[in-house]
Amino acid sequence: MSTEATQTASASRVAHFPITFFAIGMGMMGLTLALRAAETSFAHGHAVSQAVLVVSVLMLLAVSVGYILKAMRHPEEVAAEWNHPVRIAFFPAISISLLLLATALLETAPSLATPVWMVATALQGVLALSVLSAWIGHRPFQFSSMTPAWFIPAVGNVIVPLAGARLGYVEISWLFFSAGLIFWVMLLTLVMNRLMFHDPLPGKMLPTMMILVAPPAVAFTAWTRMVEEPGAFGHFLLSVAYVFALLVATQAPKFRQLPFAMSWWALSFPLAALSIASFGYAHASGSEPHLWIGAGLLVLLIAVVALLILRTAQAMRAGKVCVPE
Repeated sequence: MSTEATQTASASRVAHFPITFFAIGMGMMGLTLALRAAETSFAHGHAVSQAVLVVSVLMLLAVSVGYILKAMRHPEEVAAEWNHPVRIAFFPAISISLLLLATALLETAPSLATPVWMVATALQGVLALSVLSAWIGHRPFQFSSMTPAWFIPAVGNVIVPLAGARLGYVEISWLFFSAGLIFWVMLLTLVMNRLMFHDPLPGKMLPTMMILVAPPAVAFTAWTRMVEEPGAFGHFLLSVAYVFALLVATQAPKFRQLPFAMSWWALSFPLAALSIASFGYAHASGSEPHLWIGAGLLVLLIAVVALLILRTAQAMRAGKVCVPE
């Protein structure tokens, strides 16, 4: 193969270094916070969640370095991802991972939590506005390009209060929470229209249906950080999250027929968010059933993340990651 052809092939592989890799950061940070919630609920120490936090930070650093190198060597490919109707929605996963990191640092390294949260919040605001601006601009987006991944920018906004409210930034937390909630409602109508009345999701994107669970689950936890009691609205958000989880469960047989892809990491963070919300409701209301629902979801989450790490490692060894689609 000629040098030019080799460079072209290399660039093609780098072009498909997926922005969804940042979903690994979301999944691992979500696992960290779910373990923390379980340790608090069952009055255990935080040794396990702290160990997972270290692993999560290392994985996030590795992914970040990889994407920075890609941006430096192939900026045109990053621009192409930004102009892609599906991949553009994954860019805010960068700031979401940092927001989750700030939340995880609240108890272990509070002096670091504030600067990380401030940087992540500013980045989330810029990315969310940029993505929304692109959506309402004159881009050739087709309705078939819409997937549940379009919720990611909205989910990022409701994550801001998780650490922001505890750090004292209440007004900023309400601003982002309100923005995330209203755009979740708007996008929910569009996404359900897409799922019900148009062509089925491509096989690789089918696991992203799990993202339907994340907005109400995260919104519940954010809501409880800003008010004293969950109340009727909090109960509504958690119940909606359970409804979407049951809906996605009906599609589980289809998942078994699909080959592994990085989009499978979309299963992890929503499961973590629902587990955390269940533990939160159990703590607020004294509901023992919700305590055990949270524990059951955590066990499932651990199994899912372990399998995802194994399958990702196998795919990397086989050269099936970051390949042309």
